[in-house]
Amino acid sequence: MNYTKHDLTDTIVALATPPGVGAIGVIRLSGPEALAIVQRVFGGKDLTKQKSHTLHFGTIIGDEGKVLDEVLVSVFRGPNSYTGEDTAEVSCHGSPFILQKIIELFLEKGGRLAQPGEFTLRAFLNGKMDLSQAEAVADLIASTSEGNHSVAMRQMRGGFSHEIQRLRQELVDFASLIELELDFAEEDVEFANREQLKLTIQKIQSYINALLHSFKLGNVLKTGVPTVIAGRPNAGKSTLLNALLNEERAIVSPIAGTTRDTVEEVLNIQGVEFRLIDTAGIREAQDQIEAIGVEKTMEKVSQAALLVYVFDVVETKIDEVLADVASLQREGLELLIACNKMDNLPSYRPEWLLQPNDPAIPDFFFGNSRPIESPITNHESLITLSAKNGMNVPYLKEKLYNAVVSQKVNSEGTIVTNARHLEALQKAQSSLDDVLQGLAAGVTSDFVAMDIRRALAFLGEILGEVSTEDLLGNIFGKFCIGK
Repeated sequence: MNYTKHDLTDTIVALATPPGVGAIGVIRLSGPEALAIVQRVFGGKDLTKQKSHTLHFGTIIGDEGKVLDEVLVSVFRGPNSYTGEDTAEVSCHGSPFILQKIIELFLEKGGRLAQPGEFTLRAFLNGKMDLSQAEAVADLIASTSEGNHSVAMRQMRGGFSHEIQRLRQELVDFASLIELELDFAEEDVEFANREQLKLTIQKIQSYINALLHSFKLGNVLKTGVPTVIAGRPNAGKSTLLNALLNEERAIVSPIAGTTRDTVEEVLNIQGVEFRLIDTAGIREAQDQIEAIGVEKTMEKVSQAALLVYVFDVVETKIDEVLADVASLQREGLELLIACNKMDNLPSYRPEWLLQPNDPAIPDFFFGNSRPIESPITNHESLITLSAKNGMNVPYLKEKLYNAVVSQKVNSEGTIVTNARHLEALQKAQSSLDDVLQGLAAGVTSDFVAMDIRRALAFLGEILGEVSTEDLLGNIFGKFCIGK
């Protein structure tokens, strides 16, 4: 997508509400002729003479003087508008025919159709918001839970931007002193205290590290947690999915291998969305269709951030459970182990899974072998429940939430949710590493200044102080038209 200076002198028009039938539809215009274009078809007060932030009732008059609809027009004058330009918003009845005819009239009178995200692009280019705030607008529109709404709102209001600006300013202060040294290179003077610079760099790096670590939580709040429910056939996986959702979403049957394909649903726990995926039972497939289901199960497990391994405490032996867990574990995967159907065997002790070599465990609970060691080291990952009667299902929800939202990350603080921001922070951190290495090696001021400039550039990319036409096109091209 190509945004040129010429484009930004046009007056743009777009439907700001979702397409389709509704009680109300809103058409937005922005640009130097926004009020004049609406006035050319408006039966009411002269909009071009009205004050900013006012509402005006009137009619839209179409061809041959025919009244098309009764409307309310909102007047916003630049620079005190969303885009920083003169803006009009026409609220009319939500008939697709009416909306289309009014838009056609505005185009005939001098407007042009807006490109995706062009209203917010103009807000950015006119200094109404920086690039990270503009990206948060898209996140806010796409938010589907309290968690991602809260993070997007904080970022749109500038919380993240203010932190980045503060970091940049500290670097700029030192960079200006080092640049001054370059002007007096022949006199061998030092304006920037190297020890103080080192401490400042370390402090900035510490904060950037916290932002980098927040991305895991931020990405979860933004996109949801891919959570796989896996286990052997008849372990109660589908029953557990239904219990978590509190509805009959998956087919439940005593016949092994009922689930042949994955079943996916969204569960919201305290503002965090979990994308629950019920899978086919893990076993030697009995036919080709089941084999495809088992293959899909292992594929979903490899993509999961959180895995709930479910087993039947009566039918599944301890050595079988431990073998399954060992095959499913991988780095970066949060694993919860659900000891299901406890109502059928209340004497079962989940701690047996931690110490399978304990001679006090009856032989009944083992199959072919009694393992010496266990791949399970965390007692907190074990949950006893009965999916059939709902026993401990609320506790499992609490465990799911705590497995994702670590106490080490303050969800009320600044959180990184954008992969572009993550990459820029990583590059800035690397540049600051180079500054510290240069200071330790005693390099000259010009090399120190070069590394600081590079760090400043990467931080500037986040705010849009350093941007390219391709970058802007990529970001705003993903917005909906009308925003």
